[in-house]
Amino acid sequence: MLQAQPTWADHGRPNPDLTFEIAKSAGLDIERAREDMARPEKQALLAHDVEDLTALQVSRTPTFFVNGCSLPSFGPDQLAALVAEEVAKAKR
Repeated sequence: MLQAQPTWADHGRPNPDLTFEIAKSAGLDIERAREDMARPEKQALLAHDVEDLTALQVSRTPTFFVNGCSLPSFGPDQLAALVAEEVAKAKR
């Protein structure tokens, strides 16, 4: 799935149906997967995830959080700076 991601996840225009085709070619039992997806407990789990994403204002992946603060821009230097900032706050 990850190797084929550029095929099905064109930035801003994902193609979920294509993901099932790719997963099937990798050996996933598509009928079982669709049945599992329709189960109420799976739907509740997904709804909870959407609520979390909305509350945290996550608009893209990956999104990193350090002590509840989101990384303003993606990169190892930015992450290191945010961690250092939060560590400094904790030491005060």
